[in-house]
Amino acid sequence: MLTDVHLPQTAEAAVELLQDGRVLLGGGTSLMARLNDYPSAPTELVSLRRAGLAGIQPSGSTVTIGAATTLSALLNDQRLSYLAKVVRSIASPPVRSLATVGGNLFVPQPHGDLTVALLALDAELDLLNPDGPSVQSLGDFLDAPVRRDQLVVRVRFSKPGPSAFRFLKAGRRRLNSAAIATIAAKVQLEGQRVVDIRVALGGLAAGVVRARHVEAALVGKPLDAASLAVAADEGLADISPRDDAYASAWYRTRVFPVHLRRALLGR
Repeated sequence: MLTDVHLPQTAEAAVELLQDGRVLLGGGTSLMARLNDYPSAPTELVSLRRAGLAGIQPSGSTVTIGAATTLSALLNDQRLSYLAKVVRSIASPPVRSLATVGGNLFVPQPHGDLTVALLALDAELDLLNPDGPSVQSLGDFLDAPVRRDQLVVRVRFSKPGPSAFRFLKAGRRRLNSAAIATIAAKVQLEGQRVVDIRVALGGLAAGVVRARHVEAALVGKPLDAASLAVAADEGLADISPRDDAYASAWYRTRVFPVHLRRALLGR
């Protein structure tokens, strides 16, 4: 049951309000659906709408995005054109106009497709909690328990080079569907040989995960169908899919090699 909504004017004020058990509200596209559809204890929300946490700031090769920036703002910024495919794969235009970058970090799988892309881009987070500001890699943040007294302030990553970023989302429908599998990668090649690669997966485990076995199998190899077939076999150790309304664990495991190839080769 929703009892009150607070509108702090700064990130520091938001963190102070969170200390009394209040719940953080970004765009509300996930949280409000739960509050409206299911019984809950009396709940006070802390909205970030006026906390000054929206904005996109490229500086050289570094991109900094405020946690309250909407997905629509990402899509409409031509400087982030490499993320357009990612954002278009998420929900619908009305939802994207509310959903935020920070909020996407907390939605349960098989949602959270932007988080998959940010993990592949080796993003780091600026955080604020009662002890002060800190910086943490997105990978470490996703592996740690959620802190209810902590605020994600900004997301930061290095802009990928031309053709370095790869992304594919497979769902029941082309648009506005949760993922059967989401695969994002940042690839560095010399000729056709992989010299560095980061692969992130969504829809294939309880959370967003790095495909470290896939990465290890591809480094030093040509980026072709044969190498990806071997990497996909190794990558079965990276996934632990579950049954849900969108697909069974068996099906997700079965199609993983196909979607890995399509994500990295485009075919």
